Amino acid sequence: MSDVSYRELSLNGLWKNNPAIVQLLGLCPLLAVTGTVVNAIGLAAATTLVLVCSNTSVSIIRNIVSDAIRLPAFVMIIASAVTCIELLMQAFAYELYEILGIFLPLITTNCVILGRADGFASRNGVVPAAYDGLIMGAGFGLVLVLLGALRELLGTGALFANMDLLFGSDAAHWKITLVNDYPNFLLAILPPGAFIFTGLIIAGKNLIDANIKRRRDALKARPVKGSKRVRVTGHIS
Repeated sequence: MSDVSYRELSLNGLWKNNPAIVQLLGLCPLLAVTGTVVNAIGLAAATTLVLVCSNTSVSIIRNIVSDAIRLPAFVMIIASAVTCIELLMQAFAYELYEILGIFLPLITTNCVILGRADGFASRNGVVPAAYDGLIMGAGFGLVLVLLGALRELLGTGALFANMDLLFGSDAAHWKITLVNDYPNFLLAILPPGAFIFTGLIIAGKNLIDANIKRRRDALKARPVKGSKRVRVTGHIS
């Protein structure tokens, strides 16, 4: 695939073919760890880094590895990238690493990553493959952060709590309390709340897409102003 449209890649990753709310891939970590914004940012950053590293590596070896061992090679590359991210998180954000738990190593089996490696990176050059990984990770991460913000806000009445787990002690005062003496809404924090808010996000996107399509159809159906040339054939009696 020689001609790659970066604009199309951006639209696909962020909106049209978003891995979380269109392809509905990687929903297990999406629903499990998005109780707070800091958890969502941590998992989003890890997933994006793995996507960029795996896409780049797969693109480099795409003409070397045979079809017989292609998928095992891809899985090994992804697992290696995940291991590196785990070690980095253990070193610099250990408490957050403990909170994310099993969902960090499970990035290895995330269908988003393997799907982009096999469907795009194995057929394109290094730069487009790396950009695709970055954009797909950004699209997935935006949904993670949005879901985490909704759940944290409605669940606790605050935002950006415990940001020091990821950004250090300077971020300890980033917490914004929007409602004082807020009675915790546990449904938003628990897994059922994740399903509900994910469904609302998907419904909101579909509604926006439907409105955009309706406006485009209305513009196409609008009559063109100005004089028209009419060709008359035959005899008029």
